[in-house]
Amino acid sequence: MRHVRDALDLLGGKWKLPIIVGLLDGPKRFKQLQRDVTGITAKMLSKELKELEVNGLLTRHVEADTVPVSVTYTLAPYGEHVFPVIDALRMLGQRHRAHIMHPSAAEETEPVRRLSLDFSPKNEEVKKAG
Repeated sequence: MRHVRDALDLLGGKWKLPIIVGLLDGPKRFKQLQRDVTGITAKMLSKELKELEVNGLLTRHVEADTVPVSVTYTLAPYGEHVFPVIDALRMLGQRHRAHIMHPSAAEETEPVRRLSLDFSPKNEEVKKAG
């Protein structure tokens, strides 16, 4: 369970995933990201970008030789590990929308693949020791 909490700490909150999705199509400057992530304030965007940078999910590039100084944000290679999570959330969102909007049609979709997860503390200790 600790690993799930770690992932939620990394990506949790209202803004982190939308910021990452905003960077999927390439580097962006601060104002571009603020426009893309609807509803986020400059202060909150700044805070979230710093956290994402500290956690290695994005990189901040400063071009000091331009006037004004140009800062761009890019998804870091480590940030690409989030792609399967984003894709899974997108699929869940599609299924959920279909379930809510058309409940009878949603039941006819393919079954969800079950994961065999062991969240017992003993399992985490075994993995740590090995």
